Amino acid sequence: MRIFGTRRTRAVVVALAAGSLVLTACGGNSDSGTKDDSKTQEDAAAQAEAVTYGDAKASTGPAAEVPGAKAGGTMTVFQEDDFSHLDPAQTYVSDGKLLDRLLQRGLTQFQEDDKGKLTVVGDLATDAGKATDGGKTWTFTLKDGLKDQTGSAITSADVRHSIERMYAPFITDGPTYIQNWLSGAGTTYRKALPDGPYKGKHLPDSVLATPDAKTVVFKFKTAQPDLPQALTMPGYALVPKKTDTKEKYDTAPMSTGPYKIADFKPGKSMKLVKNTNWDPKTDSVRHQYVDGFNIEFNHDDDDQTKTLLADRGEAKNTVMFTGQVSTNQVRNVVQDPAAKKRTIDGYAPYVWQLNFNLQRIKNKKVRDAIAYAMPSAQIYKLDGGAYGGETATGLMSPTTPGYEKGYDPFGKLKKPNGDVAKAKELIKEAGAEGQKLVYAYANTPVRQQQSVVIAKRLEEIGLKIVKKEIDQATWYEQVGKVDNGLDLYMTGWGQDWPSPSTVIPPSFDGTQLQDGSAVYSHIDDPKVNSEIARILKITDPAAAQKEWAKLHRDIVERVNPAAPIYFTKVFQIFGSNVGGARYSSDSSYVDVTRLFLKK
Repeated sequence: MRIFGTRRTRAVVVALAAGSLVLTACGGNSDSGTKDDSKTQEDAAAQAEAVTYGDAKASTGPAAEVPGAKAGGTMTVFQEDDFSHLDPAQTYVSDGKLLDRLLQRGLTQFQEDDKGKLTVVGDLATDAGKATDGGKTWTFTLKDGLKDQTGSAITSADVRHSIERMYAPFITDGPTYIQNWLSGAGTTYRKALPDGPYKGKHLPDSVLATPDAKTVVFKFKTAQPDLPQALTMPGYALVPKKTDTKEKYDTAPMSTGPYKIADFKPGKSMKLVKNTNWDPKTDSVRHQYVDGFNIEFNHDDDDQTKTLLADRGEAKNTVMFTGQVSTNQVRNVVQDPAAKKRTIDGYAPYVWQLNFNLQRIKNKKVRDAIAYAMPSAQIYKLDGGAYGGETATGLMSPTTPGYEKGYDPFGKLKKPNGDVAKAKELIKEAGAEGQKLVYAYANTPVRQQQSVVIAKRLEEIGLKIVKKEIDQATWYEQVGKVDNGLDLYMTGWGQDWPSPSTVIPPSFDGTQLQDGSAVYSHIDDPKVNSEIARILKITDPAAAQKEWAKLHRDIVERVNPAAPIYFTKVFQIFGSNVGGARYSSDSSYVDVTRLFLKK
């Protein structure tokens, strides 16, 4: 999944780059004696554990009560930017996922305990699904009493419609796992239903069947043991057939979850109120404690942090969604015991990487030079310091099964601020001195500050850099175009569930390259493509994990489609009247399903 947002700060770049950040590396102390208790790779390893599949009992609502929870009141949410999509089928970024946990439901969902352990349970379905034929066939039965926000009963026809509309040409930004599994790898799945269900055609029953109003059957050519996890993604949430408005659905979606949109002013605010047709007896994951949420846009992280740290008035009832403690406020939050109690933190699954457009930067020595040169430590210090991340050594996060601790092909552990001499040598060998590259970055304070550091280093090793600023709200849409006109650009990608199969194929399978895909480097390497296809057929998770690790090394070392910059962590603060807040290892931010106001 794509990461949305960064820590935004108005701190001076020069001061931070010079090493004045308050906290040192993991486990160390600041120069002021403040202990750094940010999350470590040991915490990340715990998040890499395989999930379990829940039975009917685990899937039966209502959800377990949150200790001390009270009903009533309206909670405020601060957001930097508007949501790029409201149609769940187009949702593939982290802030959209948090919103959809309140608005939308799918066949399955993750249930999380207090230790962050995840179990897939039935959401609209009675359980996590029943597999037959060695995992090639999956059957789901819908629960009784399911309704959308209009009060219409939810049937298997709505589930079929939700899957089939993912094939329509206007759906470009959502996940493609299930479409690929049902109808062909890469972009070939679209041929199976080029207009989606909108002209009366459907996938054959030999692929997707709905024998009655409550039964949905997926039929695959090969075993797909991860289907219950894939179905937890917001992209596969229900879109009722009767209320589907195609492209217009992206501005006014129907709700199947505990809340619905009452008012939406794009770029300004969104108001959520209770969906009275949501029945808690059908939902073992979500709660409906507060009466609603007032989501306010245009609050950068610096503004959010200062307001929540002050904890006055409405700020007491306020949470961040994907906002985080701003870099220049980390010390103030950590050193204030009362404020520190109002924080959550976790090791997130994302890797920020500097993508090389392989259609334009074809000389591998140039790519290697840039990878060696990147001053990772300086870059992540601008995004929260030790509480925001740590130097990345590869393209798989420590939260991903198969991550190899210590694997460091570009020597980042010994030289976290880059190896300029090595980079200059490679640029000279490539005959690339003075080569012009277009480097794009988002128009947020952190990305602007990071761009200064990155551009300076690129020029230091002998390249000529043309900088291009892009609006953060449309960042992934712009860099996700096949013909984007760019050479270098940072993206953050993390696992969709604990498996390398949700990292390597979406990012590096050239057969998936299309506008809106996550193949940001435009890699289309025959060996990589064939290895992905081979490993995806391995049904033993442990055996597959070993093969993904080997392929990861091959991608990084032989191809080098992106320079690893930093692994991410999350550090958030909330108001003193907010109850139930905890870090979610599923969403990588606050767990929005259990929030309440204390009074």
